[in-house]
Amino acid sequence: MANEFIKGELASMIDEFQAQMTALADVHQKRAQLTAAGTALQKRVTVTLNADFVVIETRFVDTEDLTHDELAKAVTEAAQEAAAELSRKSAELMNPLQERRDRMPKMSDLIEDLPNFDDRVPELIPASLAPPNSPERQLHDPGMVFTDVEELDDLRPSRISADDW
Repeated sequence: MANEFIKGELASMIDEFQAQMTALADVHQKRAQLTAAGTALQKRVTVTLNADFVVIETRFVDTEDLTHDELAKAVTEAAQEAAAELSRKSAELMNPLQERRDRMPKMSDLIEDLPNFDDRVPELIPASLAPPNSPERQLHDPGMVFTDVEELDDLRPSRISADDW
């Protein structure tokens, strides 16, 4: 009886997987058409990104009075605004697929003692918006961190004298 239940659940999961792949292909088509624009300096600077977060257009209106530094800062601000908007649009597009996926049974629901692998995926760490080599970027970089280490008290070299070592 339990075997039939698992077979039925697996068949249902395979059908749902195929439906999701069809829906995913549709979402990929729609995502490829996404663009987002960000502005700065009261819309005097506009940066437009495509779905892959690549700048596809940069416009300046009445910027003759700006210094290079002011203009550079405005372009960065506009690009970051566009990236945030593009991320929001992409998430909105993916949301129905994610909701559908969340309703599906997990393998851990079907197989006893199998861990839920979704719980083991590490959280995404947001990237810094600070410029390269800035003090803020250096503060947020923890470097490599090892958690499965063993502390040793005695680090003196050993006195192994075997000839075959």
